[in-house]
Amino acid sequence: MRGRKPKPAAQKLAEGDTRKVGVRKLQEQIAAEPKAAPGLPPCPEHVTDPVARDQWDFWAEELAAMDLDRRPDGAMLEGAVVNYAAAVKAGIEVARFGEVIQEPIFSEERDPETKKFKVIGIKQRKNVWVQIRERSWMLVHRFCSEFGLSPVARTRLTIDKKDTAMDDLLAALSKPRAPKAKPEPVN
Repeated sequence: MRGRKPKPAAQKLAEGDTRKVGVRKLQEQIAAEPKAAPGLPPCPEHVTDPVARDQWDFWAEELAAMDLDRRPDGAMLEGAVVNYAAAVKAGIEVARFGEVIQEPIFSEERDPETKKFKVIGIKQRKNVWVQIRERSWMLVHRFCSEFGLSPVARTRLTIDKKDTAMDDLLAALSKPRAPKAKPEPVN
């Protein structure tokens, strides 16, 4: 598929129907959308990395708080936590060995005295863990944007909060008022 990802009908409706599709049509689209069962499944047994399991628990809790935890999304969350663990591991390896690795260049002939190859130079190459780290973080970012777990993604989400202003106004209007004192006639 090319171009932008289509917006969900609920988001279009929350943004105020900027394309003038019609509120009734958008509400019909929302009613016709398939509804997923709430609640994420437990972390799969084959996810054994403790970093990934801890991240599963954390993100599952956050998704539940935002009312975005749905059973079919378990596989996507698994992909997110596995890539998160890989990014953390790769980051540790890059910190340990550096982003550039130096390797000796040996001569083709052995030194007659030491019977070893002579080092005639040094070549540098990029640490493979750098590429693994970058790729894993990119995938984590994609998963997080799908789940609404990044600041930008959260601004795109609409979570209906109960409007208490109208309730407060109705309560204030329905309070019985004290009767006004009649002004005394002036003679």
